[in-house]
Amino acid sequence: MGKAKLVIRNTKIPDTEKRKCITGDIVIDEDGVVSEIGGTFEAFTDGCRVIEANGDYALPAFVDLHCHLRDPGFTQKEDIVTGTAAAVAGGYKTVVAMPNTRPAADSPEIIDYEYKKAAGSGSCEVLPAACITVGSAGKKLVDFDILHNAGAVAFTDDGRPVPDANVMREAMKQCSEKDYLIISHSEELSLSAGGVMNDGKTAHMLGVKGIPESAESVAVAREILLAEETGCRLHLAHISSAASLDLIRSAKKRGARITCETCPHYFAFCDEDVAFYGANAKMSPPLRSRKSVGAVIEALADGTIDCISTDHAPHTEAEKKAGLVFAPNGITGLQTSFSAAVTYLLNEGFIDIYRLITLMSGKPSEILGRASGIKLGQKADIVIADLDKSFIVTENMLKSRSFNTPFLGLSLNGFIEHTIIDGELRF
Repeated sequence: MGKAKLVIRNTKIPDTEKRKCITGDIVIDEDGVVSEIGGTFEAFTDGCRVIEANGDYALPAFVDLHCHLRDPGFTQKEDIVTGTAAAVAGGYKTVVAMPNTRPAADSPEIIDYEYKKAAGSGSCEVLPAACITVGSAGKKLVDFDILHNAGAVAFTDDGRPVPDANVMREAMKQCSEKDYLIISHSEELSLSAGGVMNDGKTAHMLGVKGIPESAESVAVAREILLAEETGCRLHLAHISSAASLDLIRSAKKRGARITCETCPHYFAFCDEDVAFYGANAKMSPPLRSRKSVGAVIEALADGTIDCISTDHAPHTEAEKKAGLVFAPNGITGLQTSFSAAVTYLLNEGFIDIYRLITLMSGKPSEILGRASGIKLGQKADIVIADLDKSFIVTENMLKSRSFNTPFLGLSLNGFIEHTIIDGELRF
């Protein structure tokens, strides 16, 4: 055991396996490894940094499987420096970067660029996902082996679907041979084309074209059937509809190799909120009906949904000011994801602290083939959070380059006090 470098004093430490909390100290040694947990370690505090947690929770740092860092190509919206600064402020140790950059992440050079920039000037780990098709154009498949060897942790055309079922089937066949992960943006474009928000009363009231929930669920059904046929490991991104969740639940019962995520906006808001928030509540898939919001919450509680991802999608103020019809899809979310989950799920009694840890750290780590948790002998990736502390979301507190979020001005609970990565205090 190395010399102590950092001690977290008087913290609550939940154990998801035993489903109990202990209160005590955590000692982190010079190698960034957890060397002591749970007692009172006064002797270790000499000559090292001490964080007084004052009874706040120590949680495993979070993992985001779905984040748009816009780098390279769209750095007026975000880059790896500002995006990872927002990530650590939100409690994240790892983010998976989507490939809809410019140029698209369909070459080893772009994957290498992302790794090197994150290592040189990022605040947390960035794991690049690569495209499924060249340029995310939906036609020619990338060379999966070359991109995997370059460091791509998954393959996705996120931002758009792969429209041709035969192209997606061939992608799944090739990826299943090497057990590569495919992340699907499930959208049937013939149903969503020209749509602005969820099809319903609010869309009709606002006089804009709606997108039926079937635009997602029809595509989810296709992906499930192709994954079952090919044996591919499939992760379904940003699930928002009740029908999609019924399909996923059924497929999991059949033993399909399928995982899925949702995002905080799909349990915190519904399509009726678009009338108030406008373009800052425009995303793909769109905010859904109250019924689907309830279905998402139920699926988070019962395990159908495996994890909460941010789908952090920064855009400039000018782009969002173009109005509901013309503004691009997407909202920022790295600094509000955890707090939204505390406010709308934990505090409402839908899930407990152990389930929250699983959704934000345990399961996304598992999907990436990694360990998680606060354990002796493991690297210290720890978030200190005050679950009772409330705060107002303001532009000044957000580290992202963009502020396009309906959470602006809202009061949330669950405040990130510190983020420790590899034993280093990053926030």
